Amino acid sequence: MIKAVADLDVFNISYALAMDIYQLTRNFPKEERYSLTDQIIRSSRSVAANIAEGWGKRVYENEFKKYLIYSMGSLEETKVWLLFSRDCGYVSAEVYSRISMKCDETGAKIFKLYGNWKSF
Repeated sequence: MIKAVADLDVFNISYALAMDIYQLTRNFPKEERYSLTDQIIRSSRSVAANIAEGWGKRVYENEFKKYLIYSMGSLEETKVWLLFSRDCGYVSAEVYSRISMKCDETGAKIFKLYGNWKSF
């Protein structure tokens, strides 16, 4: 039974993704601190944060779904910053592929929850 946002698999997966991104950026150049690094960290955290905010408003089905859409938008933004990270040489192709796959899996789960959510 789902009693809290932490009971949602999609929340836990998106939270773990944000932590993976954070660890990944620890070695980015200092000159990227206020641009690429901050942007990718913020957008990745926004995925889980939007799920949580929507969860708080879940009694209104359309509100919860709206926040799931915001979450998907933040995920797509994260994917673009990840692409920049790879193309700037801060992330190897292998790491990019692994994190990108996690992004795709997270997005699929958010989309599935969006399609299946019903307020009672």
